[in-house]
Amino acid sequence: MKKKTNPVETVFYGTFLTCGLLSVAFVLGITVYLIISGAPAIAKIGLADFLLGQLWNPSQEQFGILPFILTSVYGMIGAMIVALPIGLLTALFLSKFSGKVASRIIRSAVEMLAGIPSVVYGLVGMIVLVPAIQAAFNLSSGATLLAAIVVLCIMILPYIVNVSTTALDAVPKEYEEGSLALGATETETYFKISVRAASSGIATAAVQGIGRALGEAMAIIMVAGNVANMPDLFGSVRFLTTAIVSEMSYASYGSLHREALFSIGLVLFIFILIVNIILNIIARREVK
Repeated sequence: MKKKTNPVETVFYGTFLTCGLLSVAFVLGITVYLIISGAPAIAKIGLADFLLGQLWNPSQEQFGILPFILTSVYGMIGAMIVALPIGLLTALFLSKFSGKVASRIIRSAVEMLAGIPSVVYGLVGMIVLVPAIQAAFNLSSGATLLAAIVVLCIMILPYIVNVSTTALDAVPKEYEEGSLALGATETETYFKISVRAASSGIATAAVQGIGRALGEAMAIIMVAGNVANMPDLFGSVRFLTTAIVSEMSYASYGSLHREALFSIGLVLFIFILIVNIILNIIARREVK
């Protein structure tokens, strides 16, 4: 006998399916738009000259974005090197070690950090961090790559903590109880069993952190100096995102300059996509 279909379930199924298809459509739409808008400039400039060129001078039609690429990569790696261990250890503490009161307070603080607008991070960094770096290292200006790394680290930390904590909370208790029954200590169990079981969620946290670090513009433009130099920890630099933000407003419509800015967006999109794919492959191998 054929099972009757519940109309309510059918409606919910159709709604969820539509939302899923819309998400895919948005991604495809953004991808197609960036390719259409960014590819012509790369074709005119030349792929090698565009990606490996070290000079960015729109008035002379010199559009080399290697300084922007390296700065974005160094900034992202620097922020992740600091934020990922701190975020993971904080998540372990919240999920496995902390009491209810401490957990509630720290989780509230982390959620508050996640809700602060990026321009506020940039403003605080410009007023507090930049002068501190200038004084500490005796620099002419504290608006440097180091300042950008510190700001990015603080900004991505809440995302890493929240997603990693959720992943660790979802680890089946049987895994941990079995490890403890075999004689492992709690610390060994949490680091070797729980973290491994939650590796997929932790990889997702890393992806979100990397995406935020690579995609941030407003806070970075306020603390990094926004100068098209090759990356230097104590020098003023410009990221891929800040290059778009700082010049899109005055780039003429239809000009090679404007098309090159769209090409930067395409490069940034592809870069984030590649990082996402690599981390997901690593996470799947860890799970197996």
